[in-house]
Amino acid sequence: MSTLVLGPLLRYTGAHDATIWVETDGPCEVEVAVDGTGHRARTFSVEGHHYALVLIRDLEPGSYYEYSVALDGEQVWPEEGYPFPTPAIRTIAPDGKLDLAFGSCRVFAPHEPPYTLKRGLTKGRYERDALYALALRMRREPRETWPDALLLLGDQVYADEVSAGTRDFIRSRRDPDEPPGEEVADFEEYTHLYWDSWKDPAIRWLLSTVPSAMIFDDHDVNDDWNISEAWIRQIRAKPWWEERIVSAFVSYWVYQHLGNLSPEELDRDELFRRVQRAPDATRILREFAHRADRETDGTRWSFHRDFGKVRLIVMDSRAGRVLKEQRRSMIDGAEWNWIEEKATGDFDHLLLGTSLPFLLSPGLHHLESWNEAVCAGAWGRPAAWLGEGIRQLVDLEHWAAFHDSFDDLANLLRSVSAGERSPKRPPASVVVLSGDVHHGYLAEVGFGDGAESPVYQATSSPLRNPLGLAERLVMRAGWTKRGERVGKTLARLAGAKEPNVRWRLTHKEPWFENHVSTLQLRGREASLTVEKPTPEDIEEPRLHKILEHRLV
Repeated sequence: MSTLVLGPLLRYTGAHDATIWVETDGPCEVEVAVDGTGHRARTFSVEGHHYALVLIRDLEPGSYYEYSVALDGEQVWPEEGYPFPTPAIRTIAPDGKLDLAFGSCRVFAPHEPPYTLKRGLTKGRYERDALYALALRMRREPRETWPDALLLLGDQVYADEVSAGTRDFIRSRRDPDEPPGEEVADFEEYTHLYWDSWKDPAIRWLLSTVPSAMIFDDHDVNDDWNISEAWIRQIRAKPWWEERIVSAFVSYWVYQHLGNLSPEELDRDELFRRVQRAPDATRILREFAHRADRETDGTRWSFHRDFGKVRLIVMDSRAGRVLKEQRRSMIDGAEWNWIEEKATGDFDHLLLGTSLPFLLSPGLHHLESWNEAVCAGAWGRPAAWLGEGIRQLVDLEHWAAFHDSFDDLANLLRSVSAGERSPKRPPASVVVLSGDVHHGYLAEVGFGDGAESPVYQATSSPLRNPLGLAERLVMRAGWTKRGERVGKTLARLAGAKEPNVRWRLTHKEPWFENHVSTLQLRGREASLTVEKPTPEDIEEPRLHKILEHRLV
């Protein structure tokens, strides 16, 4: 008899449909029983591992359905004596409320000292896990208070900073003194990394009952992934890289990307159909992964979800980059056209998710603009070589370092805010949701005349991986007037253009603790709540507010 390895994960939820993802230890038929009706799918195989995505249809909007999972007719979930509420699907109500929890950057470590101690100057301390604290609070509170969906904005796993369990697994199968050392090398090690990240009972339950959307960032693959054309040349020269990047794309497609798609989109997905039909899909997915790394045409990782009158567009700002130095672009042309199309329509609120913040601290924004200009030759070839080293050393790779893409996104936000893409009226708010930078903030965006809807950048990072003290001081400096002046002076000297938008914090200063954010939408009203876990002296972590701000 087959057993569950991971899952069930409730991934997509719409008004009438949903998807449930599982990993099993052998080939089998997976049945998800919802309201007396069984929904079935056969597992597919990838490198000796077995997965299924069960498509569930014909549900009623705004309804609550408990579900169970059986393998080959034998119920395996929830188990007898299950200590959490029964996993359930809550379909989207067309005119209902939406509480969208979001965050990024989460390493897995045990929920005990020394891992839970304050980061300070000591490595190996990650403080309290905000996602874990959220799961424990949900268990204590009625389901009406739970988030309606969870958006994970990158670095769901750290391939280059692996968990202790994965490190032991690596040591058991190969020599860690040989490259890539104690980093993930292949698909098998990626599967162990995902298992470590999602195996905790509280996290597993959370992901079984709150629908989740996910997008990758650099640490899902490797620090500085796709930072520049020079970096690509350097990394591809390493003998271990080809296996790493192919395995990264295959595992991302299986563990994260599939669940981002609606049943309707999956019905049209030719790759998904081929994988389901194949006795072993390993070769199909490895060939696809190789093309996805080498080409942007024909591959789109960006996706969208509708929650009644709220649209969420999640943009891939990592894998689809164009990196030729004279025509750098965060997103290739075909994918950008798709984003513009999806941003057109009548919405109460438009949300745009991107792992990398559109708006950084002003000091860091100008520093990245300066670096892009220098790397493009503004100060000559020797300076360009030095600029490339600085770019890779301190991760100068955000939207500000792709100036044309920054302008494109700013213009898109301006046109949406002005109502130019809405036949009836502009959305009540436009919010860019991001992570990556290991500190959180809410910034209000100004376009001058013509804008009607308020526009915000809401950055929530990390869920669990705080910066050390020195790094916090550097990041904090970017938000000061002095830091802004230094960055702006450098940018002007290199001939970099001024940004075509202005922004300011809605609060005194950013926060650096582990935290989770929740966007609360009620009709055309919106607010943002940010919460961090209590410190180590409390036995069970609890969340308390560090920001509550009315957006509109």
